Amino acid sequence: MASTLLIACGNNGNKSTTPGVEEFKYIVDKFEDVEILRYRVPGFENLTLKQKELVYYLSQAAIEGRDILYDQNGKHNLCIRRTLEAVYLNYDGDRNSNEFVHLTNYLKQVWMGNGIHHHYSADKFTPKFSESFFAEAINSVDTEKLPLLHGETPEMLIKKLTPVIFDPTVLPKRVNQTQGEDLITTSANNYYEGVTQAEAEGFYDAMKDPDDNTPIAYGLNSKLVKEDGVIKEKVYKVGGLYSPAIERIVHWLKKASEVAENTQQKAVIDSLIEFYTTGDLKTYDDYSIKWVQDVHSLVDFVNGFTESYGDPLGMKASWESIVNFKNTEATKRTEVISSNAQWFEDHSPIEPRFRKEKVKGVSAKVITAAMLGGDCYPASPLGINLPNSNWIRRDYGSKSVTIENIAEAYNRASLGNGFAEEFMWSNVEREQAKKYSALTDNLHTDLHECLGHGSGKLLPGVDPDALKAYGSPIEEARADLFGLYFMADPIMVKLGLLPDTEAYKAQYYQYVMNGLMTQLVRIQPGKDIEQAHMRNRQLIASWVYEKGNPDNVIELAVKDGKHYVKINDYEKLQGLFGQLLAEIQEIKSTGDFDGARHLIETYAVKVNQPLHTEILERYKKLNLTPYRGFINPSYTPVTDKKGKITDICINYEEDYLKQNIRYSQEFSTLPIYN
Repeated sequence: MASTLLIACGNNGNKSTTPGVEEFKYIVDKFEDVEILRYRVPGFENLTLKQKELVYYLSQAAIEGRDILYDQNGKHNLCIRRTLEAVYLNYDGDRNSNEFVHLTNYLKQVWMGNGIHHHYSADKFTPKFSESFFAEAINSVDTEKLPLLHGETPEMLIKKLTPVIFDPTVLPKRVNQTQGEDLITTSANNYYEGVTQAEAEGFYDAMKDPDDNTPIAYGLNSKLVKEDGVIKEKVYKVGGLYSPAIERIVHWLKKASEVAENTQQKAVIDSLIEFYTTGDLKTYDDYSIKWVQDVHSLVDFVNGFTESYGDPLGMKASWESIVNFKNTEATKRTEVISSNAQWFEDHSPIEPRFRKEKVKGVSAKVITAAMLGGDCYPASPLGINLPNSNWIRRDYGSKSVTIENIAEAYNRASLGNGFAEEFMWSNVEREQAKKYSALTDNLHTDLHECLGHGSGKLLPGVDPDALKAYGSPIEEARADLFGLYFMADPIMVKLGLLPDTEAYKAQYYQYVMNGLMTQLVRIQPGKDIEQAHMRNRQLIASWVYEKGNPDNVIELAVKDGKHYVKINDYEKLQGLFGQLLAEIQEIKSTGDFDGARHLIETYAVKVNQPLHTEILERYKKLNLTPYRGFINPSYTPVTDKKGKITDICINYEEDYLKQNIRYSQEFSTLPIYN
């Protein structure tokens, strides 16, 4: 096996080293609209044995929740995944046929989306194999290897799954955000069953106390159902919904607790175990406070029901995990930012009444991801800011991270792909990107996560869920704008975060180009934009384009029959970013639902169809994929004759197929229907 993929382990004078960026094989697989990458874990070999054990146990816990996310994303997902995997492993027909190849690619899509809907657009995948082949393939597999319910036959399984997979009108959207429709009954996710949007909103509104200054995250860790005419919650916990998977997560967390780096980190892990055991959201808040205050541990993690993008109401959270350790050298950048958090807050272009008088507990670091799980796998974020609770941010602060080795993999896999030559206006912008984009991308992520999400405040009595379906894109726009506005401030050079006063232009150009044009490669022809981050980016780019029109700040210029973004006044563009930030902060701080709806529906949803067609045609010629996912390294304990762990071996050899098949064989704990 090539040495670039395997890191030897053993601390007896045979110290392992991380493969270098030049020799590492980043690109693993490509199918449909996805490219699968590996990521390096530099510095793992320098961890102590205890820290390596901690990473290993937390990594096992990170994979154990895999089935939970599949079920949250759709009630048929586990059954479909296991059926397709049974066919892939056991089909004895022509495995080189177009039908089988298409079925395999569809299975890869299901793994990428953690279900039958696209991880980003939330549209249902369109299979390229036929219904007849699907039936033939299932019938070729031994019955005992199929995921059959009690008394179910292969024919019944085929009849049940065929419309779910093949009929475009059945469960077409995992998350529907279309204004005027019932967002619950028209969404295919599995957070609600038998209830309407009005019933769900009424159920949780009745629970809330408008005078509660420290509210729990209502509905975060439960499924809302109507049984015998009664609406109730099924809570995710040991002994509750998803118990088999949660029990195994807890098993590994208990092992992690035994090798925690310090008493504070142990308290964090033990508090999370208590939350998983009880399902109590007050305990979840206690855990979140302990977690945000643990700023001294090198190894860190996220594990649990965290982000609410998969719920059209923005309340219920998908399961996710990421295990990481601090990149000490790179963290110097984020420490500069966090140590100046009060300056940024005081100089924000928002109304003073919406600013925090005293910024508390802002901690930021650059991390090396060691394991991705749940809603962070295969697609990974580039940065994270948690906890999401507004009052915990207010009273205790937040913890922000930039994931540098994931960004490295993206950047290394993009070298020389022709994108800049096709879509950037001139060599000026291309040279700026080459010189500054890696730095400014990371810095914008730092500012977004570290300061943007943690900035500003809600006015007293404002419901954190007041913006409802518009809450997520408004919040992402707020954080992006905070980073964009300050990127051009002289403070960036003064603090040593940028080398000169020209560097920020690389980020401005690429952001506007992406928001107005190039992110459209992720949208199917004729579709609106529904994903929160995409809505955020188009909102910002379209708004500044329109408001800057009288001064010709931004042009959609035409050259050789093609459209390009051309920025004529970067200074005025910064001012526009500040104006929009002030408007969005007011909407957030006051809970202005109508204001949020106006901004999103006016600027963020509709697509310029002729431009979209052009962009798709130009992009197709580059033979690129608009989305990327990752495979994880694997970790194996090395033990002595007495069974004591002496080292943890890290290995990069698995490919996408082998990893997902192994995960399904080793970490499938839930029934096919829950």
